[in-house]
Amino acid sequence: MEISVKAAYDQLASDYEYNVDTKNAFNAYYERPAMVNLLPADLTNMKVFDAGCAAGWYTAKLLELGAEVTATDISKEMVAATQRRVGNRAKVLNLDLEKELPFENESFDYIISSLVIHYIKDWDKTFSEFHRMMKPGGILQFSIHHPFMDIKFSKNQEYFSKELIVDQWERKGKLIDVPFYRRPLNEIINKTLDYFSIEGIIEPKPTLEFKSLNPESYERLIKQPNFLIIKAIKKQ
Repeated sequence: MEISVKAAYDQLASDYEYNVDTKNAFNAYYERPAMVNLLPADLTNMKVFDAGCAAGWYTAKLLELGAEVTATDISKEMVAATQRRVGNRAKVLNLDLEKELPFENESFDYIISSLVIHYIKDWDKTFSEFHRMMKPGGILQFSIHHPFMDIKFSKNQEYFSKELIVDQWERKGKLIDVPFYRRPLNEIINKTLDYFSIEGIIEPKPTLEFKSLNPESYERLIKQPNFLIIKAIKKQ
């Protein structure tokens, strides 16, 4: 990408480390409760891959549930933030999910990816690597932008196309360019089905904690979704 996801998240790392867990309602009180609700209550003896760990909130949560965790992020600053959060309790690596990943076949029981895969242009490489790395019966659980939200950012307004969007996030008075790919719902579903069997699709709703922090966005989100969550099992 000309505008780099890596560069954007290097700039966002401090915000994720110190603010997102409590001050960003979309992460803390919208996406995360819905994702955690889908996780097993006990991950003891399970090897879990946190694909795009950001500042390590999910890494810490997976450890809390008993998992043996390997976490990765494209941003070195995010990797450092995760390492500060979990210490040596998890293996934390700086890797690009669009490239081959340095793991043996059938290494992981579970792969979780929170609001990451919409940054990836070609899902075939990523999903084929996830499939290769997963044990038989392994679970992939990921959240992404909802395509019905993303079409609002589109310049061409051609819903059925795949399109690079550059969003701007304001942090500490500074605008940060954050690129991602918009794609139609059928592509999201069918590309997942090329490698996995879908067990569930969730369009999360905001929690009451979200309402107290951001009442205006709460009223919008109970009527139309921002995110989409898919839980799927590895195809043999």
